[in-house]
Order: sequence, then structure tokens, then C-alpha cells
Amino acid sequence: MTDQIFKALRVSEVSEHKFESNIIDRSINDLPDNEVLIEVLYSSVNYKDALSASGNKGVTRNYPHTPGIDAAGIVVSSKTDKFHPGDEVIVTGFDLGMNTDGGFAQFIYVPSNWIINRPKNLSIKHSMILGTAGLTAALCVEKLIKAGVTKDCGDILVTGATGGVGVIAISLLRKLGYDVIASTGKPSEAGFLESLGASVIDRAELSEPSKKPLLRERWGGAIDVVGGETLVSVLKQLKYGGSIAACGLVESPALKATVLPFILRGVNLLGVDSVELPLSSKDSVWQKFAGDWKIDNLEVLSTEIGLEELPSKLELILSGKARGRFLLNIGS
Repeated sequence: MTDQIFKALRVSEVSEHKFESNIIDRSINDLPDNEVLIEVLYSSVNYKDALSASGNKGVTRNYPHTPGIDAAGIVVSSKTDKFHPGDEVIVTGFDLGMNTDGGFAQFIYVPSNWIINRPKNLSIKHSMILGTAGLTAALCVEKLIKAGVTKDCGDILVTGATGGVGVIAISLLRKLGYDVIASTGKPSEAGFLESLGASVIDRAELSEPSKKPLLRERWGGAIDVVGGETLVSVLKQLKYGGSIAACGLVESPALKATVLPFILRGVNLLGVDSVELPLSSKDSVWQKFAGDWKIDNLEVLSTEIGLEELPSKLELILSGKARGRFLLNIGS
């Protein structure tokens, strides 16, 4: 097994600030030695993967590199008693796909403390339709619930609604009985978002700066993947005691806000991280996805692709033109 050849997406820095992605043959011997060798069956495509593939040194320092912050597959060999050959497992976050060769390959070699066993009632395929985006969406919903955002609090806003986090957040919130407003800059996708059970508004309503410290109260809670002026605008329009779970910075990492929404309306800004989250917390979310939070329409939220299609889909995500999830079938 140690000299087996496999396929992988490899990103190389061909000249200063110029990067190329190619599907190449690699040997398992090329992988850094680690604890658990996994044959990857499925991965998923995330915004962070697109950044890594484009040469963003804030995500990946050294090239050549294989992105892919998500992976699900079967244990081939293990140096620990935690996992055994044949175990079906999931890996998301930590350093996978950032500075450790990631899931856009047929094999990964990772530490055992990055891995969870696939929950019963959740297939390997469905785990990767969810992936980091699903994990993040569920963590946002958890935080809103813990902050006291109930179905009686009013509409829940989801920004960046056509992205991976957005479509899963909408589906999960609707399953739990919440009324959802989806913000998007893609009028052509309004019908798709409505089919998920959301009402739709134009993101322009949120992205225009306003000098007013507070605006009309509109939402009982929100999930924001955008940041920047959009996040500030949402904070100004939360209802008294409302909360927003922030998990992204597609527009900007800057937050040019006043404290007035916090001290006059008692709103909460809740930070969400799914990368360095303790493994036990990740496992708890996966168990929910296999149980009471199981989403029935996952296939509708995703497009299945093969390795050869991956470079073009990464560009689509980076340009903000993707819809939903891209599920990478490594063997296709």
C-alpha cells in the first residue's frame, strides 16, 4: 500500500503571484507520515478551498499543495487504537487543506484527533454535502437557540443565502420551524431560495452604508456570512434582544459599528468557528445531523462533480457565482 499511486489536485506557484491547478499522480509515500491513512471517497468545495487554490498565503503558506478542508472515507491503516481499517470516518477543519495536504485527493494522512466516526443514519456522501458549511450553519443555529432566539422572535435573516452555509442554514431553520428571510444579490436564484422555504430580499437593502446608529427593527435573529457593511446593517435592524451569528467575511472583515445596538436594544453578536472547535463539539453536531436535525433535501442543495471539474468550480466559488454545495466524488 505504501507505494500506491493516486490522483490529487495539486496547486503550484509557477511564478510570483501566479498559481496553477492540475490533477496529478502522487504516491502515498509523498504524504507526510501521520497516524491514520484514509481513502477519501467524497470531499466538498468551500470558499476557503478556493482561496487556497488561488494562492492566498493567509490560508496556505507553502506550495505545491493539495486543498480540501473536508474529507470523508474509509480508514486504510492506523497507528492508534482509536481507529481501525474499514472504519468510515469524517475529517473537517483543523489544518486539513490549509497547510496539510487535504481532501482533494484519493488519500490523506492525518492525526487521529482530527477524525470522528461517521454517525449512524448519515451516509458518507451526505456528510460531505454538509461538510464544513453544514457544520458552520448548524453551529450558528445552535448559538441562536442558546441565546434565546425562538420561533416566536420573528423572522431569521440569512445573508449570502445561495452559498453553502446559506442554503444549509435555510434548510435547517425551516426544519426547526423558523420563518426565514434570505438575502441574495442573485435575482435569478430567488425561485430556488423560495423552494427551500425562504422569503427573499435583495442584498442591496443591507449593503448600503447608513450613518444612522439604529434602523427599524426587522429580524429576531440572523446568520451572517458576509461581514462588513452588511453585518453592521443587520445589527442595526435586529429586534430588541435579538442575536446574530457571524461566521464569514466575504464582503469584509471590518466592523465599523457603534455600541448603540448592544446597549439600547440588548442585541448579541455571536462569533462562530468550525475549524479549531473541539472534536467532541463537532461530533455532537454530526450526531444532530444524523438525528433530529437530519435534512431531507440534501441532494437538492448540491451538485456532484469529479476531480477534473474541480478547478473550474473553485473559480466559480471565488467569483461568488456558485449556488449551494459542490460535492466532490473522488472516484468519479
